[in-house]
Amino acid sequence: MEKAKKLYMDNYYIIKENERLRKQAQILNEENQVLLAQLKQKQLQLKHQANSSVTNPNSCTNSGSNTAPSVPNLPRTHTGTKKGGN
Repeated sequence: MEKAKKLYMDNYYIIKENERLRKQAQILNEENQVLLAQLKQKQLQLKHQANSSVTNPNSCTNSGSNTAPSVPNLPRTHTGTKKGGN
């Protein structure tokens, strides 16, 4: 009888530990699903940025080409010397 009680208690503790581990695994799985969704969203954003830089040649990023970015036309300022000086 004593042996049956010991086996019952061992089984009870194993079941409780199994329940605890199952809950922990479920929490970790949910966390992994959230992280995976965030990673996919970030990859999608990076893909959109890469596509927009390819379709927009005036973007700030240099995609490895040897062409220099265009410089906007700026108004000229007068920096010459005075005429009819000393």
